[in-house]
Amino acid sequence: MLEVENVCKEFKLYNRPWHRLKEVVMRRSFHRTHRALDNISFRVASGETLGILGRNGAGKSTLLKMLNGVLLPDAGQIKITGRVTGLLELGTGFDPNLSGLQNITGNGLLLGMTRQQIEERRQAIVEFSELGEFIHEPIRTYSSGMNMRLAFSIAIHANPDTFLIDEALSVGDGHFQQKCMRRIKEFRANGGSIIFVSHDLNAVKMICDRAIVLSEGKIVADGDPEDAVNIYNQLLGADEEEYSKRELLEAGYGTRQAILEDVTFCGQNSQSSILASGDTGTLDVTIAAQSDLPDVSLGLMIRDRFGQDIFGTNSHYLNFPIALVNGERKHLRYNFPMRLAPGKYTITLALHDGADHTINCYHWRDNAIGFEVAGITGTFFAGVCDLAPTLQEMPSETFNGTVSNADTQ
Repeated sequence: MLEVENVCKEFKLYNRPWHRLKEVVMRRSFHRTHRALDNISFRVASGETLGILGRNGAGKSTLLKMLNGVLLPDAGQIKITGRVTGLLELGTGFDPNLSGLQNITGNGLLLGMTRQQIEERRQAIVEFSELGEFIHEPIRTYSSGMNMRLAFSIAIHANPDTFLIDEALSVGDGHFQQKCMRRIKEFRANGGSIIFVSHDLNAVKMICDRAIVLSEGKIVADGDPEDAVNIYNQLLGADEEEYSKRELLEAGYGTRQAILEDVTFCGQNSQSSILASGDTGTLDVTIAAQSDLPDVSLGLMIRDRFGQDIFGTNSHYLNFPIALVNGERKHLRYNFPMRLAPGKYTITLALHDGADHTINCYHWRDNAIGFEVAGITGTFFAGVCDLAPTLQEMPSETFNGTVSNADTQ
């Protein structure tokens, strides 16, 4: 179990490095104070996975360093039951001049393992990392992905009670990332607690039991991962003054220079919001301008019943320019072949400037409309989508001299 109570952390910021010395000699203040964490409180139970979201500079890494004992709070307290290990900045605790095998000992000791435990688990660590002969090479020759492999393998074999992860899994190949995710799920199933910081919103939704959102050192949301992700998206698209008002209504948020007035969705064959996989979905959107806007993008994101992002695009990527003048209305239609598996889905819509909503977000509506895919028209398929494959038999000579993927790796 881990409990954080009213924790605060401040840093002194200097315009010039020598201002530190000047402050000591002249006994005057030459710094400004930055409050990285402001009265933070939350609790993580045994077996629970907590996600932490926030913009860069929101205080996420500072919080993890405090939980890991690297930093101490200026106020408040942190109560931890059991051992905590962290996978924070890649390469932390590694000696670049030593081999990966030698660094297992040094890093393992830093994580609280005894030398006997390190020797007992050394082979398992090496095998899990899949570094092969590179385990005998100096760390300075490792790529970021190789560093992550070794760091994760050591940390997870330290058998912690609480595991801290800060973006480290974003590097490395897909195979090892999936392997790490499986191990994380095993760790959680065995009663381990996880605090997971990531900008991979789908990963937060999939593995976290709940999530908190940090903004300027404060917790602005704490709850269901999907709700937290929605608030995080709103935070990206809104300025701080607007967001602090907590105007997170069903009508959406944004500058309202352009608004989403009306939304309907139906299948071309079913003529309802319930359609079969194989039908064509039609999304009709009416937008209105409240100022002159020469470049507007209409974006959509389809999410499944777990809140995972399934598919998204916008008019900018489709090379469909939209210009609006004050008071003008336009009716736009998206058509797409419905190749999704049966289930319930929602569509999030946004009007913004350019490629994404992070700069000028005019109007964002989470889960603006829902629809259901019931049954499959045509060939049966398994999984989340129908990729419409084709299959044919090829003459043997077609494959002569062909190099497979396996041969190139």
